[in-house]
Amino acid sequence: NDMDFNINSIKEIDIEDLLRRKPVDADPYLLKTNIENKVVMVTGCGGSIGSELSRQILNLKPSKLILLDHSEFLLYTIDYEINHIIKNKKYNTKVVSYLDSVGNVDLMKSVFSKESIDTVYHSAAYKHVPLIESNPLAAVKTNILGTYAISTIAAEFNVENFILISSDKAVRPTNIMGATKRFAELILQALQSKIDNQSKNKCKTKFSMVRFGNVLDTSGSVIPLFRKQIQNGGPVTVTDSRVTRYFMTIKEAAELVIQAGSLSKNGGEVFILEMGESINILELAKDMIRLS
Repeated sequence: NDMDFNINSIKEIDIEDLLRRKPVDADPYLLKTNIENKVVMVTGCGGSIGSELSRQILNLKPSKLILLDHSEFLLYTIDYEINHIIKNKKYNTKVVSYLDSVGNVDLMKSVFSKESIDTVYHSAAYKHVPLIESNPLAAVKTNILGTYAISTIAAEFNVENFILISSDKAVRPTNIMGATKRFAELILQALQSKIDNQSKNKCKTKFSMVRFGNVLDTSGSVIPLFRKQIQNGGPVTVTDSRVTRYFMTIKEAAELVIQAGSLSKNGGEVFILEMGESINILELAKDMIRLS
């Protein structure tokens, strides 16, 4: 019977089908400017954005890729994958993985003095809004103090480009997560103006920030939640049928981050992606059910 349907017939949804717009293409020149033949560091490399960043950076042929994460499991997973790609594609990139937190000043200093790092993509952060509301100190420690530690050390060691992954929740923050991200942005802007005001100082670090909103299919976002609910046969819960959000794919987010450093003229800039129309969450849930 053609009408037979069971839960095993659910297929993996192509995330781009949910965007309701064409994904934004990156500029190849901007992508490779801060990466090709350079030493590049990714903090929080095991996260949803950090791991995609690491994959894309690897394909842009850095001389060395430095991975940093405080989760052993996530670091092991991305380290294994990156080394696997290098072997398969016969890349010459060297990879070094560090298991620790960005807030560990002693480790950061030793890493920066040992590796002459050109570009840092700083994606290490706590970002789950409700969890952070009840654990504000963890977010302050990582998002604020961690950012302060690694950015000041980066300037000290003359890193060329330092790109912070921020959040659109940093705009007039209504929650602790957003407030810690805004604080991180202010730290970088303060460092930048300090560098600019010391003309005698040869520090050449450029700090830039990238803000994005909702990235489709990142950990803890609405898509994996809906996917789980659909796999369990429902119900799919939408808290408010009127809520709309702007979405982008993980690939778009990573490309935007990579390009931001090349686009930065004087440092201190904040970049945001034009994301077209906002999507109604109820419609998104219906799309997912239909596409499954």
